[in-house]
Amino acid sequence: MNETRQDAWTNDEDIILAETVLRYIREGKTQLEAFKEVSSQLSRTPAACGFRWNATIRKHYQEAIEQAKEERKNGLKSDASSANKGEADTIETAILLLEKMKANFQTEDNVEKEKNEKLVTQLENENRQLREYLKRYEETIIQLGRIISEVNTFRNNKI
Repeated sequence: MNETRQDAWTNDEDIILAETVLRYIREGKTQLEAFKEVSSQLSRTPAACGFRWNATIRKHYQEAIEQAKEERKNGLKSDASSANKGEADTIETAILLLEKMKANFQTEDNVEKEKNEKLVTQLENENRQLREYLKRYEETIIQLGRIISEVNTFRNNKI
């Protein structure tokens, strides 16, 4: 089967995770702190972020990790163009996050809409069935009234 997991990591999420971890390394902070930040951005657990980083993403960013460690060690700040790129990366990250949040809200709205549509259909069917029962009961009451009337007429004629 080629089903994609509902909670599968997207490329955008991988990029957010990698950029955040590299930034934390440059700033001399721990990767655990980075995982906590990313977890709140992506609505995942810090453990899931750590696992994804260590199992998959770290392998693709070995050079960037070494460079970030060097920058931290030397206390070097990137030049102005790199700083602007960093700001652009941060903006791109924010945009990606907002797009993901929008997609999640739309997905939640669609799920809620489907639930409501199913409920409406179920209630319409139940309403139709109850109307049929009511119609049968009304017909039965009318027939009972006729029978009682005939019995009374028959009694009165016999007496």
